[in-house]
Amino acid sequence: MYSYHLRGGITLEFGKLKEVDVRELWKHEQYNFSEWLAKEENIEMLGNEVGVTFAEIRREVFVGSYRCDLVAQDETSGAKIIIENQLEATNHDHLGKIITYASGLEATVVIWIVKEAREEHRSAIEWLNGKTTEDVSFFLIEIHAYKIGDSLPAPKFEVVEKPNDFVKTTKGNSRSGELKFVEAERLNFWMQFNEVIKERDKPINICKATTNHWYNVSLGSSKANLSITLNTKEKAVGIDVYIQNDKTLFDRLFALQEQIEEEIGLTFDWQRLDGKKASRIRYLMDGLDFENQENYPELMNEVLDKVIKMKKVFTKYIK
Repeated sequence: MYSYHLRGGITLEFGKLKEVDVRELWKHEQYNFSEWLAKEENIEMLGNEVGVTFAEIRREVFVGSYRCDLVAQDETSGAKIIIENQLEATNHDHLGKIITYASGLEATVVIWIVKEAREEHRSAIEWLNGKTTEDVSFFLIEIHAYKIGDSLPAPKFEVVEKPNDFVKTTKGNSRSGELKFVEAERLNFWMQFNEVIKERDKPINICKATTNHWYNVSLGSSKANLSITLNTKEKAVGIDVYIQNDKTLFDRLFALQEQIEEEIGLTFDWQRLDGKKASRIRYLMDGLDFENQENYPELMNEVLDKVIKMKKVFTKYIK
């Protein structure tokens, strides 16, 4: 602790931030750290760093004669996620393991959590992100812990390497090394939209910007999610509650149509889509024009405002 004296006899006291050896907190990766990470509040902290919402978390999943520490799904996209923990400096053995696990489990998001990332393994993850298609993303993350004085240690995830949005989303979608105009503008829109989310202190989880026409937002349930869509034909942005395969849920929500619309302050297009597994509840906003983007800041903030309202209300009724 140290003091800083101000005029008028005022004294400010500060504690010194001290890093704690993570091995002192978690003696064993498999039995201590993996168990700690699998808890909801801890996996959510990791999810905020990498931009995914974890669901259906399983520990110690066999891949041949080996065992992957954690396997999960991204709640919004359904993507399979593997997590390999290593509470020491990175090594070639664990690099080989994450590739083996990704292949054996057909994972599309690979997260390698380590105490220290060596430069050669940083380069290896960067190379993998540059060479694989947009369907596979590799994250290299260091786990640290800090305390002030006698305080409890506070863990912190620090992303060392992650996918380069532009490289990952253009690979496999390019023609002569250049994206088609519409694909490039979708990517541009989502990258700018992510910046708006960050500027507003992340009221929703950030997803990786891609060339897709949709952007998914979790509603806290595997039954349904919010999907923001770019409709170039109608020059509009759609915000849909997308119900994957549950007509009973749609009917229950539709019975509350008046109440839901009054709470949110919007009128929706309720599409049961008979004959199909999915249903959706749609709100459409005009103003999308890839060739005239002057209104993007206003449009994106308005989209985010409505997404926040819809998420709050629909989450309540879907659970």
